[in-house]
Amino acid sequence: MLHREPIKSQRPGNPPGKSRLVSLITGSLILLLAAAWISLLLGRYPASARDILAVLAGGQVTDPLLSDIVKIRLTRMALAGMVGATLALTGAVFQALLRNPLAEPFTLGVSTGAAFGATVSLYLGLSATTIYGLTLVPLSAMAGAGLSLALVLALSRGESGFLRPATLILAGMVVSSFLSALISLIKSLADETLSSIVFWLLGSFSNRGEGHLIFLLPYLLPALALALFWYRELDILALGDLEAQHLGVHVARVRFWLLISSCLAAAATVAISGVIGFVGLVIPHLIRLISGPGHRSLLPLSLLLGAGLMILADVLARIILPTGEELPVGVITSLLGGPFFAWLLYRRRREIEGW
Repeated sequence: MLHREPIKSQRPGNPPGKSRLVSLITGSLILLLAAAWISLLLGRYPASARDILAVLAGGQVTDPLLSDIVKIRLTRMALAGMVGATLALTGAVFQALLRNPLAEPFTLGVSTGAAFGATVSLYLGLSATTIYGLTLVPLSAMAGAGLSLALVLALSRGESGFLRPATLILAGMVVSSFLSALISLIKSLADETLSSIVFWLLGSFSNRGEGHLIFLLPYLLPALALALFWYRELDILALGDLEAQHLGVHVARVRFWLLISSCLAAAATVAISGVIGFVGLVIPHLIRLISGPGHRSLLPLSLLLGAGLMILADVLARIILPTGEELPVGVITSLLGGPFFAWLLYRRRREIEGW
């Protein structure tokens, strides 16, 4: 059983008070509900607000097809929200554990490992084989993520058993670069399956169902529980490992369990939705601008705003093309996240240089 040790009140940053935190969470929840409603309302087939409310309440609608459409959109909206919440939460945790503002779920190479496993599965034509309602693609992706995580931990663990941030990032870059090269090699060998591999790697929620929701939950919930349980330790780790140890934090234990749970949660999102970048990087930075660096507010707000952003990105992916075709959602998040992050860097540079 994990034991929580007493932590002194010293911590960096200026966290918001209780009333402001409640206001921020309430505002984020309203934005999330608005995004969810837009997701149910918009799509290739028209659906009125009255019909959607009737389906959600279990009532009758004039068109039986409409009931199925709303249920499919509801499942897809829930899946997009859970993936966005997981990516944003794990991004905030990685940035704290690695003390690197550019860290995100892809930094340690686990997401690339999941992409490699899925690419091998698609190349071998295993996408039609199912186990308990899921194709072998997400299962292969989790196997690839597990292999990648084992390699990163083996490369970065020193004689003392400590997992140091700089070594972890370096090991992640090495593993990620190697697996990316293998993915490129498979893509060059693929012929008929190349388009499906490329589309999957760009990220999508198309043709996903309730089984994918159930698949993600066992990874998201432990990562969320551990992050919330150790939110004060995440604040104190910003001071450095030595200072955190002096303040009562068991650095090795906290870092190991948070890394394992966050890596598995991030890998599960890649396994069911493909590679979707920038959410885990941009959302924590945006929230720090609003509420400060304290993880008591950063973690729940990341969860809510990450879910809302991903739901809206999925809506744009479905409706932005006039031909009715669907864009990969990873393209939308990159188009939104790239300029925003460039603005963040520009703003940060102005603050440092005193423009």
